[in-house]
Order: sequence, then structure tokens, then C-alpha cells
Amino acid sequence: MSRIVIIEDDAEIAALERDYLQIAGFEVELAEDGISGLEAAKTADLVVLDIMLPGVDGFAVLRELREISDIPVIILSARGEDIDKIRGLGLGADDYMHKPFSPGELVARVQAHLARFERLTSKAKKTKLLTVRGLELDRDDMRVYVHGAECNLTPKEFDILLFLMENPNRVFSKEDLFERVWGLESLGDSDTVVVHVRRIREKIEPEPQNPQYIETVWGAGYRFRI
Repeated sequence: MSRIVIIEDDAEIAALERDYLQIAGFEVELAEDGISGLEAAKTADLVVLDIMLPGVDGFAVLRELREISDIPVIILSARGEDIDKIRGLGLGADDYMHKPFSPGELVARVQAHLARFERLTSKAKKTKLLTVRGLELDRDDMRVYVHGAECNLTPKEFDILLFLMENPNRVFSKEDLFERVWGLESLGDSDTVVVHVRRIREKIEPEPQNPQYIETVWGAGYRFRI
């Protein structure tokens, strides 16, 4: 039985969500604030999250949760401005619903996101290794090898290489990579991507000045060639 955590300070709305999800066969736990909700979410299969919470708001909860877990998160909020939706999705929410809402639709979305997450995680378990022309990346152990020799990449270097290898033959600008790897809320300069790519090349490329893995598409960005 999947366990759903609802983080919602309005008791009536929380009870409505709980009742419909329990009828659908889910185990449900309620949390009325961000701190207790974040703790409960650590062992959840999916989180339904309000933004306007006492103390720690939903955005902060989501940011903290995404540092330790990739379980589905559905934001359910009375705040319907585009900027809130963009921010929530940018922080890693999987879906965004507005209040008032249809309880039946909420149940359907919960079921859909759980099914999708199960498919993705099952696939990831089967394909934890990415291998291209002697370059091997282990998603689980966060290790990279070139023709059997391990390369010591920093976490951000690993994240950039992983993203590019998971999206081969597609061109991404340095701004795209900065947003994907560092996140919308990060402070900094996208030029740091150039530095990180150079360091990755120095570690994985036989000839960093003539790269065979991460290519520069002049005026556009970078792509991983397969």
C-alpha cells in the first residue's frame, strides 16, 4: 500500500483529501506545518503539498525534500499565479493543482504519478550504468570510468556529465545546463558551466582539445555525442 503524506494547515481540506485517498486504497498521514511535514515525507511514497504553511512554507519544504528524495510531489495551493507555478515546478514539483479542486482529479493524479515513478525507478534499476565508447557512468555509486580507469569528478561535474549522457545528441546552452544542474533558485553565473565542462574534459577526454564525448556547438552550447 502506497503511503501519501498531505502537508496542509487547513484541517477541512486535509480531511477531504485524506478521505478520498483512503477510499482509493492509500495509507495517508496528515501534517499541518512544514517542519513535521518534511519529517513525515522522508518515508512517504508521494507528497501533496500546500504552499502557504505556518513557519516554513511549501517552497522551503520542497527544496529540502529534493535534496534527499525524488518521490513525486503534487503542489495543491490557492496561489494560482504563474510565478508560483513556475517556481514550484522549477524546485522539483511534479504537478501543480489549484484550489478549489476536484478530489476525484487529485486521486487520479496521485495514481498517475505513482505509476509513472514506479516505471521510472524500475527502469533506472535495470540501467544504472551508462556506457559510451569506453566511458562508463554508474548512477548509483556516482562513479565514472574511462576504459576501466576511474575518474574523480566533483558532484557538480558528475551531474553535468550524467545529464548530458542521459540526453545524448541534444544541444544545451550553458544557461540550460546551469538551470538543469544548479536549479532555478541558485545564485551564480552560468559561465561556471564553461569551467566545469573544461574540467570534465580534462578528466575523461583522451585529448581535451579535441573532445570525442562532450562537443562544443559554437554559438549554441554543448552536446554529448554517441
